[in-house]
Amino acid sequence: MTYDRFEDTPVWQAAADLAAAVFDWVEHPAFRGKGDLADQLQRAVLSISNNIAEGFERGTTNELLLFLYYARGSAGEVRSMLGVMERSAHFRDLKSQISNFKSRCESISRQIRGWANSLKNSDISGQRHLNDQSRRAYENRQHREEHQKRMDTFNQELLTRLEAQRQARQAGDSPTAARNDAPPHGDDSHSADNS
Repeated sequence: MTYDRFEDTPVWQAAADLAAAVFDWVEHPAFRGKGDLADQLQRAVLSISNNIAEGFERGTTNELLLFLYYARGSAGEVRSMLGVMERSAHFRDLKSQISNFKSRCESISRQIRGWANSLKNSDISGQRHLNDQSRRAYENRQHREEHQKRMDTFNQELLTRLEAQRQARQAGDSPTAARNDAPPHGDDSHSADNS
């Protein structure tokens, strides 16, 4: 699937939702007197969605990849801080939220990795390198690949149904097996009159 705006990408949405939740969470009194932990956590979590957005807007696949790796690094930084907090007795009452945020960061990291891997295997250099002709060629190739996938699925389903019918006829379990093997009504090709 292709997206025209970074705001429409599921991974940016997940990262933005995570940032908003963390921004609210660091208002908890447990963060008071802990130096710059809340600020650093906010900067790192905001950096995830910001790097996705910046890479998307750059217009080349290579730059998008670079910023996706930055975003993934920021997700790792957030997980690291959460891991340290998890080990601290001071944040004992926040363990369930910490676990939830770590899980969300891991999910975002996996989504970013999947997107980056698909971009690495793409033969398109990015929006900045597209002209009308290359864009049409790319879109046509995408449509052909999607059509081929649909045809492959249809063919596989058809083969499965045909094989099931063949097996049913061989086993004699199909009530239509005898009718399918008999000549059609009105077919006199086997009668004595045609000899």
